[in-house]
Parts: sequence; C-alpha cells; structure tokens
Amino acid sequence: MIEQAALRLQQLRQAGIDVPDLDPPAAEAREPAPARHAPARETQVQPTTAQSVSRRVEVDLDALANTGIVTPNAPRSALADQFRVIKRPLIANALGKGAATLKHGNLIMVTSAIAGEGKTFTSVNLAMSIAAEMDHTVMLVDADVARPSVLRVLGLPAGPGLLDVLEGKVELSGALLRTSVDKLTILPSGTPHARATELLASDAMGALLDDMATRYPDRIIIFDSPPLLLTTESRVLATHMGQIVVVVHAGRTLQSDVQHALSTIESCPVRMMLLNRARADSAGAYSYGYGYGAYGYGYGHGRGDAEALAPEASAKPA
Repeated sequence: MIEQAALRLQQLRQAGIDVPDLDPPAAEAREPAPARHAPARETQVQPTTAQSVSRRVEVDLDALANTGIVTPNAPRSALADQFRVIKRPLIANALGKGAATLKHGNLIMVTSAIAGEGKTFTSVNLAMSIAAEMDHTVMLVDADVARPSVLRVLGLPAGPGLLDVLEGKVELSGALLRTSVDKLTILPSGTPHARATELLASDAMGALLDDMATRYPDRIIIFDSPPLLLTTESRVLATHMGQIVVVVHAGRTLQSDVQHALSTIESCPVRMMLLNRARADSAGAYSYGYGYGAYGYGYGHGRGDAEALAPEASAKPA
C-alpha cells in the first residue's frame, strides 16, 4: 500500500499537481500509547484486635469506698494511714533503698496461710495506696488463679488475663486493664486452667515476670496470691518474688498454720507479716471498719459465690 501511494504521488506531480509529502507511516509516527494500569487494589489493613490493645475500664470509687477500700478521692482515714505505714518499707525495698538489694524487689506477693484472712482486701488497698504516690505506678495482678476475686471486688467484668498470656492466647498488653484510677493497671487471672500450677512454673512465666519487673523502673507490681496452705500455685509464684506479705487474721489463725506457711516461702528474701482485723485499743487505734469478700474455708478451682462481708476489721503491720 505504501508503494502504491508513492507511485500515485509521483503520477500526480508529473501531471503538474502540487501535492505535499505524505506523513510518515502511522506505525512509525505514532508514539506508543501509555500502558493502562489496572485500578489499584485497596490494601486492607487488619485492625488491631482487642487482644493486643489495653482496655480502659471505669472503677466506681464511691462503691469501693462504701466497702472500705482506700480511694484517691476519699477523705483521710485511719485505714488509709495504716496502709501508708505498710507501703513505705515495701516501696523502699522495691527501689533498692532497703536493708539489702533485692532481685525483683518491685514484685510483691500478698498471700495468707488459709482462706478468709483478708489478702485480697489488703492487695487492693495496697495497690490503691501506692497509686496515690507521686513517683510510682502500680500493677495489680490477680494471681489467685483458683479463686480470682480482684475483678469482683473492683466491680469489673471478667476477661482474658495472666493464664491466657502464658498460654500464648493473648499479648500482655491485650490482657491489661487501664483503670480510671491514675497510675493503676489491672491484670486479671484469666481463663481457669487445670494445669495452672504448671503454667506458673513454666519458663514463659519466668520470662514474663522478668519483663514486668524491668520494663518500667517506676512500676511496683502487687500479686494477689492464693493461700499458701491450700494450693501449690502460691508456692511456685513465691520463687519469683522479691517481697512477700503474709496476711494473718488476728485472733483466729493458728500460730502453727502461720509457721507452716512461712516455711513454704523460705526462698523469698523478704517476708513480712500483716495483722488483719486487730482489736481496737483504748485510744481507738486500728478500729476502722471495712468489708471484703471472704473466701470461707472451701477452696478449689472454679468460681464460688461471694461470701458475706466482714462487718468490722482493721490492718496493721505485725
């Protein structure tokens, strides 16, 4: 076709017709069309699940105050002053300012010899009191995996926690509860597990506690632990602690039970005793009344009904 067109052009020019030169062949003159890209596919970024993000929960401080829990907005009381006395040596030891330098001194386990001595009440109040400090934060861990009660005392719903973290079902950040109390974080016990003792004795637990103890230098961690004479979990947990507070019910717990309980935690360098529900003296000391959910003497894996609130009690270092 190109040769015919050129021949025709020559014939026209020979006939005296002025004909402009032909344009270059279309195939040679045309620039290649830009490639047409397929529409960009939208990249779907999976949202971070609740299992990897700390949840924020509201704590009803008025309700807690009515049960005798020390709260930041409550007026000064005898019980609040008692916990100020109790926390001071614990904080000093946690910061390495005590009589000796402790490994994991900021890991503090609160336990008792038997059930119903007020260890959960002590744990919650101690955590609340430390949260009022200017220079420290506090994490309260419900390590009573057989009969957890911290969330019930605080009026918070159940959720994943310590055991779920150890099983790898959830990240630690996803199990933590950031409370409306400034500087206070909660780690629930998590889903009940038949091999809870083995989980607490695992390498994963040791690594978790090392991380918790060293991640934030200003954080003090309180563990509400099972009674020492009723389960084995607390004895396993005690091997990782820097300090242990043993709550003793004044006038009820047998001395032999206390001695037996102390013998199970000899590996811990610092063991303190706290006398709970001490009788008031003539000056009215230690007469502040409070209520807490008592366990009673039945104990085992699973959740039990809340017991009646104790009508009167007090706490002081023993």
